[in-house]
Amino acid sequence: MRYVAAYLLAALGGNASPSSQNIKDILGSVGIEADDQRLAKVISELMGKDINEVLNAGMSKLASVPVGGAVAVSAAGGSAAVAPGAAAASEEKKKEEEEKKEESEESDEDMGFGLFD
Repeated sequence: MRYVAAYLLAALGGNASPSSQNIKDILGSVGIEADDQRLAKVISELMGKDINEVLNAGMSKLASVPVGGAVAVSAAGGSAAVAPGAAAASEEKKKEEEEKKEESEESDEDMGFGLFD
């Protein structure tokens, strides 16, 4: 994944066909040593392809991947007895999240010192 990300960074930076050295430079800038074999594989797969077309093809493939939210919706819709319990649990979860948010905001306000201390 890191090789693909570095390739995309180089391509988005204006380099239409990044070389292995370009990708090594990008990865090296964040302390990652590149594996020549994997790097060659990524470059050979993406060489000569338009990055926007590759990204759009990937997005269309991701659109067919099921996500967890769809299962919960269908389960709640299938049984009316389950829905009220799920709604109550959802309300409790929202209240807990709000309380945690308020606590974190309070603790972050002065961080233990004032501006003019």
